[in-house]
Formats: sequence, C-alpha cells, structure tokens
Amino acid sequence: MKPSLEVLEPGLLTTVQDGGRWGYQQYGMVVSGPMDPFALQAANVLVGNDRNEAGLEITMGRAAFGFHRDCLIAIAGADLGATVDGEPVPMWCGFTVKKGQVLRFQGPVCGVRAYLAIAGGIDVPVVMGSKSTYLRGRIGGLAGRALKKGDALVVGTAPGNLSKEGKICLSRRHLPRYARNPTVRVVLGPDHESFTQEGVHTFLHHRYTVTAQADRMGYRLQGPRITHRHGADILSDATVMGTVQVPADGQPIILMADRQTTGGYARIATVISVDLPLVAQTLAGGTIAFHAVSVEEAQRLAVEREQLLRLLMAGVRS
Repeated sequence: MKPSLEVLEPGLLTTVQDGGRWGYQQYGMVVSGPMDPFALQAANVLVGNDRNEAGLEITMGRAAFGFHRDCLIAIAGADLGATVDGEPVPMWCGFTVKKGQVLRFQGPVCGVRAYLAIAGGIDVPVVMGSKSTYLRGRIGGLAGRALKKGDALVVGTAPGNLSKEGKICLSRRHLPRYARNPTVRVVLGPDHESFTQEGVHTFLHHRYTVTAQADRMGYRLQGPRITHRHGADILSDATVMGTVQVPADGQPIILMADRQTTGGYARIATVISVDLPLVAQTLAGGTIAFHAVSVEEAQRLAVEREQLLRLLMAGVRS
C-alpha cells in the first residue's frame, strides 16, 4: 500500500501506540500503549476503528503531518493547538482531511499528549500482539523508535460501518477534566501496612510537584516525605499502570505506560483507571494531590467509562 501520511515535523516525541502489548509481563515485557488510554480509544471510536487500533501519540506538539490522500481523522487528549492549513480544527470529533493538506500541532494549550486516530489505523508490523512502540526495548511502532522527519506511514483500509449522518463528536460534558494541578483518586495499598499512619496522612493531605523526571515510564514527584515503618524495600512484586511506589527518600513515583513489570519499592496506592489521563496530561511543574476511594467506587467509575465508550461506538456505527 502507498503511504498516506508523511511526517513533516516530528515534534518533541511522536510514537505509534495501540492498546498495548498484553500477555507478556510474565516474561518481563512491558505493556506500553497510550499514556492516556481513554483519549486514544475515543479517537479510534470516532473514526470507526477498533478502540485499540494504532494511532499516534503526540507529546507537547510542534509536529506536522502531510496527507497524501483524503483521510477521516479524530484528535483527542491534550489541546495542542491543532490546525489544518492554518485553520483550527475540532477536538474529540471525526472530520476529513483532504489530500495535500497539512495537519499541524502548535504547542500545549491544555495537557501534554494528543492522540491522532485515522480511519483504518496505522499499518505497522505487529510485534508480540501489538503495534505499540516501546522505546527502551526498540520494538513495535516504526522500527521501535520515535517518528522522525520524512517518515511515511501507511494507513489501513477504512472501516465501512460509519454513520452517514455527518460529523460525530464526544459531548463536552463527557470530556476529561484535564488540569495543571489535578486531584486524582487512588485505592490505598497493596502495601498499605508498610507505611506509618503519619506517612499515609502526608500522602493524602499534601500536593506533590511533577518533576522533570516524568516520562512514559513514570512520574517522579516531589513534596513532603512519606515515612515507612521498616524501610522501603519489598520482595519484587507486580506493578500496574498507576502504581504509586515510594522509595527510601519518601518521594512518590507514579508508574505509567512503559513501567517495569515488577518493582521492589513499597506501593502506597494505585491511581484508579479513570483518573490515569489526568496524570498523563499533567506538565512538569504542575502538582498532583491524592484522594482515597474504595475499590467499589473505582469499579463503578470504570463501568461508567466503559458504558460511555460503548454508547459512542453505537452512535458512530448507527
């Protein structure tokens, strides 16, 4: 197939990501996938793709793409000032870009990472069940690396099940509430007993600054010291996206998409799935506060998010 999309400017970091490389953590292979899973899934649904199809994760903007054929696209996640031929384009909506037009992301207006989905998906090799780029492992995506100027991307065959009613958008009331200084909900544990009562209180009652050491692997935070009962080390145990580890210095680390499969630091909490986008869209220098909720509340919110995606799918394909 002929390339449909050309990278004119790659920006700070642009990679191919799909729903992630699941089923291989037992062998030490990380999941990868999008930092903001809801944004990629919503963008895919808006163009009729499978929700976990491969799209582009664009970090901080300053990226531009030329189209070699007409394409139905959607942009979700951070507002990075997207324009087509200099004209602003809608977020969280499906719309058509014509052959010869240029899509450009100027820079952050709100958030950090935008997701570009194209009807048909990005056609790159599947590695261990996924198209996602894992930069440290140099696998997936386009040759296991970030995109660079001159790269040509092939787009798959667009699905034929789209609504003919015109542009489909996600309602404003359902959009994630990205913020420079979000409060995110967590479920305490699984190593809750490793921390002093004072340490848990500190964690839940202070804001922590996102340091410059914040990337796809994890966000290192800085703030009041969280105290352990008998040291920070545990027998290495499983981690998930949103695990909050606290090493010996008492400064929390939120593990993200490219996290290691196991970790040896005590886990004070886990960010609930519906609030992971708020973490992924927080700039360095912003602050994060934590609010504890029950497992049942986290599950209820996750079910609501799933129902929203299913309703959106039904609307797009009706």
